Amino acid sequence: MAETKREIERKYEADESGIPDLTGVAGVAAVADQGVAHLDATYYDTGDERLAASSVTLRRRTGGSDAGWHLKFPIAPDVRDEIQAPLSDILPDDLAALVRSRVRGSELLPVVRLRSDRDVRHLLDADGRLLAEVSVDTVHAERLTGRGGEARWTEVEVELADGGDPALLDKVEKRLRKAGVRPSASSSKLARALKETAPGKRRRSAPAREPVTAGDHVLAYLRTQRDAIVELDPAVRRDAEDAVHSMRVATRRLRSTFKSFGKILDRAVTDPIAEELKWLAGELGLDRDREVLTERLTAAVDEVPAALVRGPVVERLHSWSRAEHGGARGRLLGVLDSRRYLTLLDTLDALIADPPLLKAAGKEPHKPIAKAVRKDFRKVSVLIEHAADLEPGAERDVALHEARKKAKRTRYAAEAAKPVLGKPAKTMVKSMKSLQNLLGEHQDSVMARQALRELSAVAHAAGESAFTYGLLHEREEQRAVRVETEVPGFWDGIKGGAAAL
Repeated sequence: MAETKREIERKYEADESGIPDLTGVAGVAAVADQGVAHLDATYYDTGDERLAASSVTLRRRTGGSDAGWHLKFPIAPDVRDEIQAPLSDILPDDLAALVRSRVRGSELLPVVRLRSDRDVRHLLDADGRLLAEVSVDTVHAERLTGRGGEARWTEVEVELADGGDPALLDKVEKRLRKAGVRPSASSSKLARALKETAPGKRRRSAPAREPVTAGDHVLAYLRTQRDAIVELDPAVRRDAEDAVHSMRVATRRLRSTFKSFGKILDRAVTDPIAEELKWLAGELGLDRDREVLTERLTAAVDEVPAALVRGPVVERLHSWSRAEHGGARGRLLGVLDSRRYLTLLDTLDALIADPPLLKAAGKEPHKPIAKAVRKDFRKVSVLIEHAADLEPGAERDVALHEARKKAKRTRYAAEAAKPVLGKPAKTMVKSMKSLQNLLGEHQDSVMARQALRELSAVAHAAGESAFTYGLLHEREEQRAVRVETEVPGFWDGIKGGAAAL
């Protein structure tokens, strides 16, 4: 069974002088020698080193206190999540799944072997509690692919104890710098090993070109969203907070960009991809919609006086939530392992590598990009005005939902336009987000009322009182009425926003 550990550490170059006495560091009362551990790690990657390109490391290591399989994802500078699985001859399935969005159909190969003698010291406080672990690693790296070579070096590694104060790392670093120890130029042992054992001269990738044309700017935005999907995949599989929602937003941004900038990218090519993204967003939404409804209905029940809660309303709501979550969760994991999903990722890669650019893509960006944003804004305006002319009811609900979706598209188009249009685009993003949130409150009410009707029917069939469900339904209906009343004035306040584009 895999376990996750948050790793906060810093690496330093080291020479024969070793490390200074660290007992003078504020808060460190003692330094305890833990002896020398002999570590032997084999790192795995695809032939084109896709994991290394994403600063992801996958290794099988023997020796030390945590022998096994280790998969590390970057979180922030000096911070990584390490997912550990017991030692075995082959890569565990749960770790293989976490790199699938990057590896896809490629084979994972042993690329580097690192053998290290690790001299370990523990930094302790006055009560003997562990503050950090400092190690001096003497490393022998051996390239296992191609005609690679070998490399040797020594480095110092300072890892914060679980729950420790990151400020300690700054204090330790200050002492190390005074002693002449300097931060490592490599982010990890693997990165250094790949560089120093490369066969011959490695080709340097060309530096990224700054966006110049309209096509450049649109592709830069698309690339960011494609990368977000790939990077969020492991978090979705691990059921990390907000990961499903964030991935769903990335798919929507891609679809919206294809539609908004149809004069820049050929929609004959992008429309089929947009349909696949719509499918993926729908699968992601099964779980996300449950989360939203559960939070909303739970909060609504909490607001009802205890005397008006008739029957096991909370228990039935939680039971419904768990059942919905379990089914959607299993289905989503199946989607992420499906050939259809992995093919979609390959298709996005191919599109970005060889984009179907139209004539407008080669132009100076301001005019075609501003025109696309204004066009989307006008569509929102038409839908808002249409909804205002309708009587309250299902037809108006649908019209307001469509307006919300167009507001999202306009927001995403304005996001892509910010590097080109500057402040007017930022203002548009803010306005459309506010409108989206207001209309989202209305749509959430629509969905909550539907769920309450279903729960009421189940409760009634079980011989329970449906009174509380009816009360909640009425309150949700009143919320929707308040939003509908607020929309016209709200729209009047922002509809001039497109004039500055």
